Amino acid sequence: MIHFGYYTIVFNFFNFTKTSQKANNNIPVSVIVCAKNEAENLKNYLPYLINQKYDEFELVLINDRSYDETADIFETYEQQYDFVKVVTIQETDYFYGNKKYALTLGIKAAKHDCLLLTDADCQPNSEYWIQEMANQFTQNKEVVLGYGAYQDIPKSFINKMIRYETLMTALQYFSFAQIGIPYMGVGRNLMYSKTLFLKNKGFHQHIRVMSGDDDLLINQIANKQNTAICFDENAHTTSPPKLDRKSWTTQKRRHISTANLYKPLHKFLLGLYTFNRLLFWLVLPASLIYVDNTNYQLIIAGLIAIKLISEYIVVGIAAKKLKEKGLVLFTPILDICLLFFQLYIFIYNNIHKPQKWS
Repeated sequence: MIHFGYYTIVFNFFNFTKTSQKANNNIPVSVIVCAKNEAENLKNYLPYLINQKYDEFELVLINDRSYDETADIFETYEQQYDFVKVVTIQETDYFYGNKKYALTLGIKAAKHDCLLLTDADCQPNSEYWIQEMANQFTQNKEVVLGYGAYQDIPKSFINKMIRYETLMTALQYFSFAQIGIPYMGVGRNLMYSKTLFLKNKGFHQHIRVMSGDDDLLINQIANKQNTAICFDENAHTTSPPKLDRKSWTTQKRRHISTANLYKPLHKFLLGLYTFNRLLFWLVLPASLIYVDNTNYQLIIAGLIAIKLISEYIVVGIAAKKLKEKGLVLFTPILDICLLFFQLYIFIYNNIHKPQKWS
């Protein structure tokens, strides 16, 4: 019943949310991109940021100790555009060796209070990405959670898994934000105020944690009053996904490692959801096989059918809103595979705890 509650109540807080049609905001925005050896991605994706249709924005490019062509590319853009500002992190500036230090310097260098963060390999889906995100940023809403999608690679099951996991993660953090319990965002598409960042001492609480410059920060600073969501198609970003199981596993190990540092309520709600999914797939199908009573078998079969139908409906609505409709047909298979993949990652992370993520 708890599992059904998530699908019939919690997730529908997002599914029943309509795109907020607000008047165009004209607040100045600082777009922040942190890059370390991202020369090829920068060549491909920086033009999409430069060509955004927005009245007043600056582009803060952070070179985090790169040894490829990143510095040259940044210098070229800085010379060509007066709204581009480059922040260079020197090797001698080493501070716990993670992205958070570089981001902190970039944020401090930003001249506008409204910060919009993305990654070097992210492509805004439209020229109005900044505009759509900024429309949700108000005096009361200092955190805006966006959607960062991954490219669709046909005939790749790993790609479907990656995109399904991204869809379900977004369904969760959008839904909880709408309930009034925001707990995370993704750095590929995230907006918050510089004032709020500095007021909460930035990444200080988890500076020694290699990951979490997005989700742990939002877990720390977001609340019911100050958080909004933005899921309009024009506000999406799209990134190239991992192409094989090994690299995706490494990425997810890093991402999942931060969840243990979430607030207790968030850990409880997310853990309860995952535990009930696991319990459902371990108990009910087995019961269908081993229970001899026909009436009980019909009840169990009915529960499984209700679960699958409710998932198809709820995931289908979310996939339509987030432009991931191609995943809906594979929902049951992807859900089972993702569940046991996440269980494997959780167990592996607890057995092998790396000191530094590669």
